[in-house]
Amino acid sequence: MQWEGLGAVGVYFLAIIGIGIYFFSKSLKNDAGEKEYFLGGRSMNAWVSALSAGASDMSAWVLMGLPGAIYLLGMGQIWIAIGLLAGTIAAWLLVAPKLRRFSILAGDAITIPQFLTNRFLTRSKSLQIIAALIFMITYCIYAASSIYACGLVFHAIIGVDPKNAMAVAAAVIVFYTFLGGYQAVCWTDFFQGMLMLGALMAIPLIAFLLMQSNGFVQPESAYPANYFHWFPGGANDHWTSIYNVVNGFTWGLGYFGMPHILIRYFAVKSEKEMRKSQIIGCFWITVILLMTVLVGLLGRSYLGAPAAGNEQMVFVNMIHKIFDWIGSATGFVSLSIFCAGLLLSAILAASMSSADSQLLLSSSAFASDIYKPVFRKQASDKEMLWAGRIIVLIIAVVAYLIAVNPDCKGIMSLVSCAWGAFGAAFGPVILLALYWKRLTCLGAAVGIAVGFVVDAFWYTAANVLTIPHTGIMKMLDIYELLPGFLCGLLATVIVSKLDKAPSKEVCELFDKASQPLADESK
Repeated sequence: MQWEGLGAVGVYFLAIIGIGIYFFSKSLKNDAGEKEYFLGGRSMNAWVSALSAGASDMSAWVLMGLPGAIYLLGMGQIWIAIGLLAGTIAAWLLVAPKLRRFSILAGDAITIPQFLTNRFLTRSKSLQIIAALIFMITYCIYAASSIYACGLVFHAIIGVDPKNAMAVAAAVIVFYTFLGGYQAVCWTDFFQGMLMLGALMAIPLIAFLLMQSNGFVQPESAYPANYFHWFPGGANDHWTSIYNVVNGFTWGLGYFGMPHILIRYFAVKSEKEMRKSQIIGCFWITVILLMTVLVGLLGRSYLGAPAAGNEQMVFVNMIHKIFDWIGSATGFVSLSIFCAGLLLSAILAASMSSADSQLLLSSSAFASDIYKPVFRKQASDKEMLWAGRIIVLIIAVVAYLIAVNPDCKGIMSLVSCAWGAFGAAFGPVILLALYWKRLTCLGAAVGIAVGFVVDAFWYTAANVLTIPHTGIMKMLDIYELLPGFLCGLLATVIVSKLDKAPSKEVCELFDKASQPLADESK
């Protein structure tokens, strides 16, 4: 692909940059402040909130990393999709409504660290600062996965060097995040979510229909043992089967602590819109994950076995092959290349919809939770906006350097690392903050720190140190999110029990947040 593919990507980029410019000009007219820039004034409707939450969640790894794992290893990897689906539904039903309500009552908090601090009516900023620092560290890794994916897709579309493509993608993401803030991010995520859905529904269906045609010749492909088994270990390796199932469901725990998803719940404009968002969000993720699984499984029959290290390009290669055939069969080669470029932009959409959310959350965490309370207590809204914008640029640069590092292990590895860190650090504390009145500020701070440290230790032992995974050390095959989550949960409960009980005012706030807001009861 050359000029036609470049034109398709150009159309996509112009559209999202236009959204950023529109909301920037709107913010200038309205003299938008901190709450408007970082949370959209809590005015998001059901469709935008649901698809924005889904698109910021389902980054390029759902179009490249996850189908690539299924394509390479088989149905045993489907447990990740099942775990993600269970986690999404649980988060929408159990966390979203109460967290939105609680964030409003707890000092109208606009970030997760602010909510956790205000939840305890404390003047101490230690919890807020600890949370914000973890945000910025982990989002450098998470954003790197999105920038890395953009480089691969650009290379597939127009042949440009992946490192140069990563730099261009990072610049575009920074540009529209820098200008438009939360509303620009949410509206671009909305359109990107629709594009992702359309591409994932179309490509497996077209591939399946082409495979039924008389002219299709199925490529030779050697299938690994137990490729089509739900339990890939088979009869002789129960451990492999167990850890595939456990690790799959462990991914679902991450939703309780994922800041760029949780913040979407804050911004829904009413209880009524929240109920609509729950339905839309659960339906969208169900379809997305189902079609992702189909891409991975159809890839073996349609493309053959993957080349070494090329499994994450399964969706890209399916698009190429389908539109090569359409162009040859119809004679409209340039149009086919342009359409393929538009569909490949769905992967760019997935990458950028996550990266923009991650950069914005890092920005708000730094400006609201570190810069103002630590360095400039009298900082104006305008000063905080610029502080946040500068940190967007810094984190984007760090993420780019991680992505172009020769030792980078790819999309799935980066996402797995960041997902585990967030889920282990914040998942237990968010759940307890919403459902356990006895939780204390000290317990929450210790729980976040313990979850993060245990997750990092487990990841290092399993992936960095050269420890043979034999005997008891096979436990290192368990996804680090699970031990981090459990240790964080245990630490939070123990410290809270040993700490002084929450005040009457904190308990009253907890009880109030358990009921619908008075002006939104209908």
